[in-house]
Amino acid sequence: MNLIDTVVPARAPWSGVVHAGEVLTIIDLRGNQAVDFLVFDAADTSLRYSAPDTIQGQDSVFLTTGSVLRDCEYGPLMTVVADEVGRHDTLGGACSKESNTLRYGQHTWAQHACAENFLAEGGRHGLGKRDLVSNINWYMNVPVDPDGALGIVDGISAPGLSLSLRAERDVLVVVSNCPQINNPCNGFDPTPVRMVVTSGESR
Repeated sequence: MNLIDTVVPARAPWSGVVHAGEVLTIIDLRGNQAVDFLVFDAADTSLRYSAPDTIQGQDSVFLTTGSVLRDCEYGPLMTVVADEVGRHDTLGGACSKESNTLRYGQHTWAQHACAENFLAEGGRHGLGKRDLVSNINWYMNVPVDPDGALGIVDGISAPGLSLSLRAERDVLVVVSNCPQINNPCNGFDPTPVRMVVTSGESR
């Protein structure tokens, strides 16, 4: 039985508590849709996802099966237990009105962005700007060139592909189903994704 089963519309936020041992599966319904993702200890949100500690712990800037999402004290929050795509981004960050205007021009200022989604949804749990740390971008393709340059290019996902994360303790997950239309992270056409939480025993 699914404990949570919901479709997050294109450009929309979502949040939920995933209890220890439960598995969150994120399904890319139409393919090539970036899902910006933050995770916090549900009992103490000062313990939140840390990109540097996660990268250091696994010696890779990309996430896939076996990757452990670590908090700012190096503790495990969630583990990727299944991944049909094979590589996800830890470096690209969340789009915002400020980054959009810097990258794409002043005309993009009015466009909705992930930072606004995170603030709106995080506010429901008492979170604010100080809680917006570097996030994960599930399904986003950000290759790293030999000279260290980053690029945001066409995704490597496809319709119906999924990834699953096991909660190592009770965690609060906050998601922005990315609204970006100025680069290929969503194929220039944001689409819905599905969030499913199951008990560990059902996996």
